[in-house]
Amino acid sequence: MRVVFMGTAEFACPSLAALDESPDIEVVGVVTQPDRPKGRELIPHPPAVKLEAELRNLPVHQPERLRSDIQYLEQISPDLIVVAAYGQILPQTILDLPPHSCLNVHGSLLPAYRGAAPIQRAILDGQAQTGVTIMQMDAGLDTGAILSKAATPIETSDNAQTLHDRLAKIGAELLLKTIPGHVSGEFTPEPQNDALATHAEKITREMGRIDWSQPATQLWNQARAFTPWPGVFTHLNGRLLKLHEVEPVEADCPGLGIVGQADADGILVGCSDGALRIMRLQKEGAKRLAAAEFLAGNPLPVGTQLG
Repeated sequence: MRVVFMGTAEFACPSLAALDESPDIEVVGVVTQPDRPKGRELIPHPPAVKLEAELRNLPVHQPERLRSDIQYLEQISPDLIVVAAYGQILPQTILDLPPHSCLNVHGSLLPAYRGAAPIQRAILDGQAQTGVTIMQMDAGLDTGAILSKAATPIETSDNAQTLHDRLAKIGAELLLKTIPGHVSGEFTPEPQNDALATHAEKITREMGRIDWSQPATQLWNQARAFTPWPGVFTHLNGRLLKLHEVEPVEADCPGLGIVGQADADGILVGCSDGALRIMRLQKEGAKRLAAAEFLAGNPLPVGTQLG
């Protein structure tokens, strides 16, 4: 079977690898986003899928906009298109192109968390589990009929990076199990219940700001959801303070954003229902430190206000 793969982010790489290593599939093209400038010097960096494709000697195509570049796909004439973390909505002309349609690997149990950031949102909302859905794409945003799902628990030790890596692997395995049944007609696509749909909007840097009026568990979920990016932060004497490792604790609230304890065991800061313990943090312009190391050079007397 001739397959075109469309993907950009790291989440898509295990799916591309699985397709390339399948004896029943020929990856005839990889479509990914153009190289984008990054860093202070704005040097163009290739997307993760491009690097994976080049390692596998697969042909790579990087159109700025798919809508104006359909001839490439028409010339390849794939039997199936597989999409994972690509970053563009496919126009109907492309959805109609392959005889076996277009499949998407999405990092949630649809119809929950349609959109750009399903992994972070599931953690942020304190969900006990999430998963991967393989769906038959339509013109909407993650609204296509469902072919298969696989669930996984969200562990207390998980953050967005660890959950991302696990879901990417689960998605690749589920994709290979789903394609044969889809192509043979064994799987009947199940329409999504739009009444149960939730939206996972794109994460912004400002979402990492700590609001000390929130419960400790919510702040802990926020820190896990936004690891590694954008991270969570507060301010100390007007300067940015990044919090890299935190946990909720049962303690009397010394006041919202007020330091109630600062020692080798961590820095306890008051929130709406108790306190958040900070175990690792980073002052603006400095390196990240364990609480004890930080306090050695930056004493935080009880009563210090953060925020």
